[in-house]
Formats: sequence, C-alpha cells, structure tokens
Amino acid sequence: MINIVLYEPEIPQNTGNIMRTCAGTGAVLHLIEPLGFKMDEKNLKRSGVNYLDRCDYRIYKNYEDFKSKNVGVYYFLTRYGKKPHTSFDYTNKEQNIYLIFGKESTGIPKDILKEHLDNCMRIPMNSNIRSLNLSNCVAVMLYEVLR
Repeated sequence: MINIVLYEPEIPQNTGNIMRTCAGTGAVLHLIEPLGFKMDEKNLKRSGVNYLDRCDYRIYKNYEDFKSKNVGVYYFLTRYGKKPHTSFDYTNKEQNIYLIFGKESTGIPKDILKEHLDNCMRIPMNSNIRSLNLSNCVAVMLYEVLR
C-alpha cells in the first residue's frame, strides 16, 4: 500500500490538490497535526474539486501518534537528502510504503530526519529556487512509486 504523509501541512490548496491525487491513485493520505487550516475550509474544498470524499485520509495528533499506528518503510522527502528519489527501490508492493513530506515553510524537523538518514531523499532541482511546490512533489513521488 502506498501512503502519503503530510507533516503539519499549512496551505489548504496544496492539501486539497494532494487529496485529489490520492483519490485518483488509491493512495492513503495521513495528516499530522497541527494543520494550518480546518478540514472544512473553502480553499481546501475548491482545490480538491468534488473528490475529497473519495480520498481515504487519517489525522494524527502528532508524529509519535502517526508512528505508533503505522508500520512499513518510511521515506523522507527533504532538500537535505543526499540521494535522489530515483536511487531507491520501490518495487516491493507487499510492504507499506510511506512517503513523508514536511510543512511548506520549514519541511520535516531535523530531529526526525536524523533518525532516518538512510531513507532521506531529494527531488533534483537547480539552484534557482529553494524548493518545489508540495503538491507537485507528492505527485512526482507517487507516480515514481507506481511506475
């Protein structure tokens, strides 16, 4: 099972778009609080069009709550990742795969990343920008795993 994990997402439009992508691919979405918006917010609904009710999603109080309820392989997307996302093997579909993305403003906390350095990865980009849009990163990674 492919799982998308958003650590403290802040922008409802990104999350709505990700929910739509998850609905279209069958991926489960995990949201780790605090969220920067309410789940009934207009911008979330607008970006998810009419597909939000088709998204299988779960909400957790914090990262520890998420970890205690989900077993599998965790992959962390971060600009600090030493290896590109294409250097990992996602072919074992028998295991739960969790693609973990940080909040838009600050990413995944370094104290979480340091526990998983071997599974930290980056999506290559040039030096013109600091980061890619969160919903675009989720789509890139989700389709890489599905490939």
